Amino acid sequence: MHEASPPPITPPPIAEAATLMFREAAESSEAVARMLATNAAAFAALGARLRAAPPAVVVTCARGSSDHSAVYGKYLIWTKTGIPVAAAAPSVVSIYDAPLGARNTLCIAVSQSGRSPDLLAAVAAQKAAGAHVVAFVNDETSPLAETADTLIPLCAGPEKSVAATKSYICSLAAFAALTAEWADDDVLRSAVAALPADLGRAWALDWSDAVAPLRTATNLFVIARGVGFGIANEAALKMKETCALHAESFSSAEVRHGPMQLVEDGFPLLALATSDAAGNGVREAAREFAERGAAVLLADAGLDGSSDDGVLPALKAHPAIEPILMIQSFYRMVNALSLARGFNPDAPSHLSKVTRTL
Repeated sequence: MHEASPPPITPPPIAEAATLMFREAAESSEAVARMLATNAAAFAALGARLRAAPPAVVVTCARGSSDHSAVYGKYLIWTKTGIPVAAAAPSVVSIYDAPLGARNTLCIAVSQSGRSPDLLAAVAAQKAAGAHVVAFVNDETSPLAETADTLIPLCAGPEKSVAATKSYICSLAAFAALTAEWADDDVLRSAVAALPADLGRAWALDWSDAVAPLRTATNLFVIARGVGFGIANEAALKMKETCALHAESFSSAEVRHGPMQLVEDGFPLLALATSDAAGNGVREAAREFAERGAAVLLADAGLDGSSDDGVLPALKAHPAIEPILMIQSFYRMVNALSLARGFNPDAPSHLSKVTRTL
């Protein structure tokens, strides 16, 4: 007689605070304080150098979450200094072996590991062509750290969850600190100094109202604008890698074009609005989505921590700092969402900590 197989054993659910992602994201305040203290002299020296001899252009080199921090840095540096910022295309060097001219260029490379081959090749080509290389990197023993003319260690400490959190926030803070020194902007300097404490406040904000409407979602838009756009990119990526939720990020100025055609009743939208003019565009787009029947979740820094139906609390600060605080609040929520959808945010399928792209 054939015996029936025993029923599968279902592992007990993981508590939200037990994940590596939760614990590491919760350390962001301490990590940023450590990074700012460690690099204070380096930021000041580099800022003075760049004021005395501004580059013609800034080129960023990064992948994944690090590239999303570079998008943040692009908007911040360009708006505060007037120097154009562009992202490098690593395959130009690693695949096409194309010649490169980089005189009077500042190259800012951002990486948690500092070991991705195509990133290293792109940075080496920039340096060989005459660029001054600044590395924001968490691993101070990495090849990227050794290549840098100016090393800015991110000081995030070990990050074992595949989903980067505190290292990403440290890289955002590094861009803000560098820009404050380069632009000699005392208001931004003060906002950066307050960032560790503000991150602690942002971590305590309750975004749990977003979990229920997104638990069974299959598609999602994340929108922001200007200095907040890189954070929208990061939020969409984390939705994919930790929640298996197809999320796409758009500028609120671009989403009204083709993507709006996909919106129907109940279509979920996460909107991240800063308290400045860029946030006005996000709020306007969110209202238009709501009028079309979308399920809108709006994080609005203009409300300074207040929440209402469909509004997630966000802290009002310097507009350049508000996106950093929003992503900190988001990380706590997306960790809970991943567990609610039946996943382990620390170990996404098919992903590893170091992506060795050629």
